[in-house]
Amino acid sequence: MSARQQEFQARLKGNAEAVEALLADLLSGERQPDEIARPERLMAAMRHGVLNGGKRLRPFLVIESAALFPGVARETALRIGAALECIHCYSLVHDDLPAMDDDDLRRGQPTVHIAFDEAAAILAGDSLLTLAFDVVAAPETQLPDATKIALVVALARAAGIGGMTGGQVLDLAAEKTAPDENGIVTLQAMKTGALLRFACEAGAIIAGASGDERLALRRYGETVGLAFQIADDLLDLTADAATMGKATGKDADRGKATLVSRRGQAWAEDRLQALVTEAEALLAPFSHRAAILIETAHFIANRRN
Repeated sequence: MSARQQEFQARLKGNAEAVEALLADLLSGERQPDEIARPERLMAAMRHGVLNGGKRLRPFLVIESAALFPGVARETALRIGAALECIHCYSLVHDDLPAMDDDDLRRGQPTVHIAFDEAAAILAGDSLLTLAFDVVAAPETQLPDATKIALVVALARAAGIGGMTGGQVLDLAAEKTAPDENGIVTLQAMKTGALLRFACEAGAIIAGASGDERLALRRYGETVGLAFQIADDLLDLTADAATMGKATGKDADRGKATLVSRRGQAWAEDRLQALVTEAEALLAPFSHRAAILIETAHFIANRRN
């Protein structure tokens, strides 16, 4: 392992631990100002859906994109990353429901609707989505109001109709009518890529960076988002449930088309390397400061779970 890979792994681990600690604090049973009560069963379901490990890649991208800019407080980026992770986890809780992907296993543990029930899973997801915007807007997130508004708008659009939830609608429709390759790219850019795009762009928003810098990070996020999905589809064909911590082969079982199923494993591996090269080029304006984000692109393209 190279020195840069070692630094990347250390920072990935350190950031994940910091995010985990903040999420645990946000999901405590302690009533917050202006809250009437925190029902314990609801909090337990939320904690089950969130505090179950994982790489915390999306918060990592927020923190590391913000680190490109001098003067950005790590604690601020950490809070935005935690808010994003709440939305990501809410999407997984709902995605696992019988009406969606109907999964019983997530990160090697029973999914929320299995550990509790469907109503608890729905309400836990709803609450995580709401909590995310609470975290962004709260006084503890020490940013100018205009910056908070920009983050709220960008996050809402990444998570909503034109992003993640819209992508889930297209994904469900794809089980009945197979899209063409452009349709697959659009679906995946919305369902998976939109939150990853926000994660990378958020650092520039927090920092009040130039339009060119924000665009470069946005396009980097789109590129690694596509790489993430291709790698995920490749793993769905080649890995087992024990390695992935979730069921595999379900897309093939449902006849759901992916770029990997259309083009094959060799194409996917070549495409992943091309996307890494593209990601590196997009980060060129940031010079040596982007070393960790470059390593992140390699990590996403070559991940094994």
